[in-house]
Amino acid sequence: MIGIFDSGVGGMTVARAVEQALPDYRLTYFGDLARTPYGSKSPETIANYARQNTEFLIGKGAKLIIIACNTAASIASEILRNEFNVPIFEVITPAVAKAVATTRSGRIGVIGTRATINSNVYDEKIRHLAPDATVFSQSCPLLAPLVEEGWLNKQETKMILRRYLSPLKKQQVDTLVLGCTHYPLLTNLIQPRIGKRTRVIDSSHEVAADLKAFLAENPEFTAQLSLQGENTYYVSDVTEAALATASQIFGRTIDLIKVTI
Repeated sequence: MIGIFDSGVGGMTVARAVEQALPDYRLTYFGDLARTPYGSKSPETIANYARQNTEFLIGKGAKLIIIACNTAASIASEILRNEFNVPIFEVITPAVAKAVATTRSGRIGVIGTRATINSNVYDEKIRHLAPDATVFSQSCPLLAPLVEEGWLNKQETKMILRRYLSPLKKQQVDTLVLGCTHYPLLTNLIQPRIGKRTRVIDSSHEVAADLKAFLAENPEFTAQLSLQGENTYYVSDVTEAALATASQIFGRTIDLIKVTI
């Protein structure tokens, strides 16, 4: 079984991408709605949440973990790799690789939560692959809560996005990394405000492609994954907005099962 966790419903964009790329394999998702957002928490708290989420998914039978939360990935990916004996995937590395391959000018923008931006993980990984690149980062602390509330097309959301994206547009970035898995739900608002010539990178498709390649290259490990049963979606809280957003992401009704971590 493939285990995926996020701070809320945003990581369901990753779950949907995995479903599409690997429809024969079962997955279990956990969205930590009761403790979202992670981006405003301390690194110690984020790491502790990530451990608990991973333990929960492994307890449900997960043989590998995808950290579908940029904040948790930026703080805790190496911690989880050291503490758990399962493959750990995260959304940052594949998004960085795609951005570096995509940019023409070397001017790359990154938007994310405060914790993600303050970690400098995108800047470091981009410069490692492309030392001559110039990275412009912008923290957007209000966006994930707006998505969790289902404010995907509100005038207030549009105004806030314009404010956040304006500095990056002025810097003439030609590639923009969505450094939070909530943000793909705002792509239809982000693209016109950053400019049609700027390529927007959605990490969900990139991490799904990485996972598919890994499974193809490791048939002995792949044989451990379940092909039977249904995909399951757990959350630490259930809200009407979460139910509506989940249905919008998947294009069908999703049964969110409330659990206590």
